[in-house]
Amino acid sequence: MKTYLDLIPLVETSASVGLIVCKTPAGFPSPAQDMAVNRIDIGEILVKHPTSTFYLCVKGHSMKEAGIDDGDHLIVDRSLTAKHNSIVIAEIDGDVTVKRLHKKNGVIRLKAANLTYPDIVPVPGQEWMIWGVVTHVIKDML
Repeated sequence: MKTYLDLIPLVETSASVGLIVCKTPAGFPSPAQDMAVNRIDIGEILVKHPTSTFYLCVKGHSMKEAGIDDGDHLIVDRSLTAKHNSIVIAEIDGDVTVKRLHKKNGVIRLKAANLTYPDIVPVPGQEWMIWGVVTHVIKDML
């Protein structure tokens, strides 16, 4: 199977980080400002259905206009039902891809978010399925 995504099951962990409770519209809080610090579990925010959630690493540029870039990490929930315009992981003839699901007049298309990539239109007899729905994109900002 040719794949442009690395599928990695999530392991339940408790990854808590500090949550600073203050208003930060687009800058940094004043160092003199009194800030309350609580702990939050990132897993509770990113993973709603642990047994059906997977982590994937993106390879390629077909979804760059949707803000999904090469090397980004996706959180994918297999328990969710894909809807029109959902970003999904699809398997087509053994190949795995991330695309936007487009349903119109009974025709299903898997649309890239990059004009240099063609739409994928599954045809009768072709093996394909929606594998899961992308719920979060994690980027390395360094």
